Amino acid sequence: MLHLPMEAVGAEAPEPQELRPGMSSQEVSSELTAMLRTVPYAAGVNNHQGSRATSDGFLMTELMPVLQSHRLFFIDSRTTTATVAYDRAQAAGVPCAYRNVPFLDDVQETGAIRRQLQLAVKDAREMGAAIAIGHPHPATLRALADFLPQVQAQGVHLVHASDLVH
Repeated sequence: MLHLPMEAVGAEAPEPQELRPGMSSQEVSSELTAMLRTVPYAAGVNNHQGSRATSDGFLMTELMPVLQSHRLFFIDSRTTTATVAYDRAQAAGVPCAYRNVPFLDDVQETGAIRRQLQLAVKDAREMGAAIAIGHPHPATLRALADFLPQVQAQGVHLVHASDLVH
């Protein structure tokens, strides 16, 4: 998956390349195509940061046909409650889903990440599926290395994000 940089609200530093409200459809297409060259076998994207971008209806409407033309799915990271990204993806016929459990590594401490993983397992059992998002921080990787061997014993099967889009 391409972790697609999008403009945030707040103090987050902008990325050198990111999708921003006000971009034309050509700019959105060019930026996304350039980013996809860095992840040539991507099957889908999710937003990195993006609280300003995913709440902008025009930008999300411009993005979805580009994703569709590349045959990509979209996972809304839900970095804001004001997001319209998932709804716009659905309306455009882009296979999509959204993060439905807390971020794994907002606190970059192995014990805290393990607790978040356990919450993800609990939610997966209750809802039938869960999408959790983490990052390749050392603490996250340690927590995953410890936790993943145990997860199947807890009755949860890990699947690709593409298996959860609709």
